[in-house]
Amino acid sequence: MAASLETGVLYRDDNLDRLAELPSDSVDLIYLDPPFFSNRVYEVIWGDEAEVRSFEDRWDGGIQHYIGWMQQRVVELHRVLKSTGSLYFHCDPHASHYLKVMLDDVFGLQNFRSEVIWKRTSAHNSAKRWGPVHDTILFYSRSDRFAWNKVFQPLPQETIDRWYNNVEPGTGRPYNRADLTASGVRAGESGGAWRGRNPSAKGRHWAIPRFVGSLVEGLTTSDALDALDAAGRIHWPKRADGMPMLKRYLDESRGIPAQDVVTDISPLNNVAAERLGYPTQKPEALIERFVAASSQPGDVVLDPFCGCGTTVAVAARLRREWIGIDISPTAIEIMKRRLIRIGVDPAIANAPENLADLKALKPFEFQNWVINAMNGTHSPRKVGDMGIDGFSFLTRDPIQVKQSERVGRPTVDSFQTAVRRHGSDSGYIVAFSFSRGAVEEVARARSEGLNIRLVRVPELLILLKRPGDRRVDIGPQPASVYELPLPPMRRPEDLPTAEELIESDRRARVS
Repeated sequence: MAASLETGVLYRDDNLDRLAELPSDSVDLIYLDPPFFSNRVYEVIWGDEAEVRSFEDRWDGGIQHYIGWMQQRVVELHRVLKSTGSLYFHCDPHASHYLKVMLDDVFGLQNFRSEVIWKRTSAHNSAKRWGPVHDTILFYSRSDRFAWNKVFQPLPQETIDRWYNNVEPGTGRPYNRADLTASGVRAGESGGAWRGRNPSAKGRHWAIPRFVGSLVEGLTTSDALDALDAAGRIHWPKRADGMPMLKRYLDESRGIPAQDVVTDISPLNNVAAERLGYPTQKPEALIERFVAASSQPGDVVLDPFCGCGTTVAVAARLRREWIGIDISPTAIEIMKRRLIRIGVDPAIANAPENLADLKALKPFEFQNWVINAMNGTHSPRKVGDMGIDGFSFLTRDPIQVKQSERVGRPTVDSFQTAVRRHGSDSGYIVAFSFSRGAVEEVARARSEGLNIRLVRVPELLILLKRPGDRRVDIGPQPASVYELPLPPMRRPEDLPTAEELIESDRRARVS
């Protein structure tokens, strides 16, 4: 491994920029599951925390723009891959054929290894076409010296029903009957008779399968057959001239070598323990199959489109080194929590650290950053929420997030109605700064028993930078806020109604 390659890191970055800084020939395995060419925009609810992430899966320039965008990154991935390394590119039928041509060009047609088809759902109702139920994973190597470990998948039920149709008396263990002979006549003991059965008469010779292992190790053919019979591993046919066969128990089977059509790994359902709410989240079992087949413990696994972190979590669990890249601060935070839950403490690079970083975030990403900084939870409702973006830790006081300067009195007025409607007597508004009118309205509301706290983003940054303390304890506002002269009392009929707030919120989202 190159000395400059640091593993165990989650990079919050454009992967093209980050890949350019990684050393060449330094990564053993790459799995990527980039946004599909499907022209959709997702608003994602993340797991128990109801984390919301918005990411665009839209390519205004059409398929050629998408392929060109991907090719820039694939060229860098090819560069950082070791000569013995492999790449798995997860895509869907919208672009898989275009992507394969591009990958052939970068990796060389001779280094295309497999097209793996994953049946991701059992059925899909689609008008005027065959139901789309599969994804495609394109498997390439850097050279013909790529790492490969044989992996197995469970036996299909029809195979079990057809092959393992014998049951051991007493134990009930299903078994099939494996041949103890092989084609061709041999001289010596392997071609001789045993207990009245002569394989040479049938043009065959004794051949004991390797899987029985230590039972017959070092024994002659005749002694090995005796040992198998003494262990109860011989199936004796009822016909006197029938050949004995070996009992192969179902619970001893490793399965069948993994095939390029994957039907035994189901997509994550709504109650799966590993589900985080990411709509294209892949099951760990699928990624584990690729990591196990194409890497060894200690190898470096890279995922340049980390999403919710399935690849890095699997790599860590399988004792591989890993690197993850994602441009979303929310995704990085979710991956960090996921890794910590399995005992891994990742390093984080390029997390938002100053006001300029935070102002540059997309609105949903900024909202996520604020709610996470306050150790809050996100509102699961994105329409008709009356401006409630989240709730504080434990007390569940409403939080409203504004990516704005000088947030004014009208915002405070509206939020008061939302807080009361929620049944609370306190709440938080978070913004970069507030107008005097907003501060005055907070002071007036407090005299009526409603505690609205104005939290400035710079204060969150200062609190988050306290060494060794990630907690954000938003205390009461400075006394000077409450000592300001109170403005005239607002009549209840002057405040917006809940219905007006919902309609205003709907119009804002449409615009």
